[in-house]
Amino acid sequence: MCVGVPSKVIKIEQDRALVEVMGAKMYVGILFVPEVKINDYVLLHAGQAMTIINEEFARESIEEWRKIIDGQHGTFF
Repeated sequence: MCVGVPSKVIKIEQDRALVEVMGAKMYVGILFVPEVKINDYVLLHAGQAMTIINEEFARESIEEWRKIIDGQHGTFF
């Protein structure tokens, strides 16, 4: 099972981007999304931006991640 984490692009440097993931910042590869722009939202998996997603989906997904982290969803599997 692959799980993508929604992240906002805040800086682009050649073949990588600085993204914000629920308050944390990290650099990720953008090989799969060369058209990505600052302020786009992407799904991350294994250190790579896999696809660009719309802001509404990103915000809903981030809210669900927060519930999982806070233990509000019970058992994940």
